[in-house]
Amino acid sequence: MRVRLWSSVLMTRVFVYGTLKKGQPNNYRMFESNNGKAEYLGSAFTIQKYPLVITTKDNIPFLLNIPGQGHRVHGEIYKVDDQMLKFLDDFESVPTLYQRTVVQLEVKEWVGKTEGEEKVSPGSITDVFVYTATTYKPDWRSLPCYENYDSEGDHGLKYRPREERD
Repeated sequence: MRVRLWSSVLMTRVFVYGTLKKGQPNNYRMFESNNGKAEYLGSAFTIQKYPLVITTKDNIPFLLNIPGQGHRVHGEIYKVDDQMLKFLDDFESVPTLYQRTVVQLEVKEWVGKTEGEEKVSPGSITDVFVYTATTYKPDWRSLPCYENYDSEGDHGLKYRPREERD
């Protein structure tokens, strides 16, 4: 079964919780025209709890697809065109490192235009795509979990951009 979560004609909603959020190291990629089109719609958090962990030598944030564990994860909703969705799939190494799955969110703030779209207000529930870890090491389940990722956070696990990796 193919799921397509429409925001408007040919646009898909995606939830970002890590380095693609505003103020984070990869947010600029959401707005590079060569990657496609993306529009910030608002902030939200997952209805269910999920483990959001930071791991590997590059301190990458991973959302483990284990509903009911961890925290309700905070992030941002974007609507993206097919070109940006393909870029994000490539950037997130789908299907090797991450998979694109559907998650239910509770909207915290909504700034997106509602022209021809459903009216979205704070507290409402919406389904969007999210990138979750495809496979992970068993010890990742015992790592500290976060509800709101920040590459400069108190955790001291500074993200290492791809350009600086071996």
